[in-house]
Amino acid sequence: MSINIECLWKDRKRHLGLPMSFTRYSLSDDRLFVSEGFLNIKDDEVLLYRVRDIDTRRSLWQRLFGVGTVTVMSSDKTMPTLVLKNIKDPLFVKELIHKQVEEMKIQRRVRFGEIMTTDADGDGEPDDDMDN
Repeated sequence: MSINIECLWKDRKRHLGLPMSFTRYSLSDDRLFVSEGFLNIKDDEVLLYRVRDIDTRRSLWQRLFGVGTVTVMSSDKTMPTLVLKNIKDPLFVKELIHKQVEEMKIQRRVRFGEIMTTDADGDGEPDDDMDN
């Protein structure tokens, strides 16, 4: 049985710039998927509203072959870090994922606030009063 999910983007892990790999990546409107393997296939996904940060890296060799790595950090329990390695046009993909993440957070009314605390005495507990 096959379920047809509309993809906004898809690619494969590339070697020397060519998509000669059994690692496939895809992005739908609400999830990011990775499928690895030929005979034994492992499928994982991250719900976009759980994404906390997106990082892009391009080494010299990756830049020569027009690829890069996008790392997605999330609050997902089974896959907190999803690495899209050696994909074509990584900056475009990062922006596409970012746009979809923001849309999903707005749609689901999810906001993760960043809390800044001060631990001047180094006890692991936030300090209540900075005057002491």
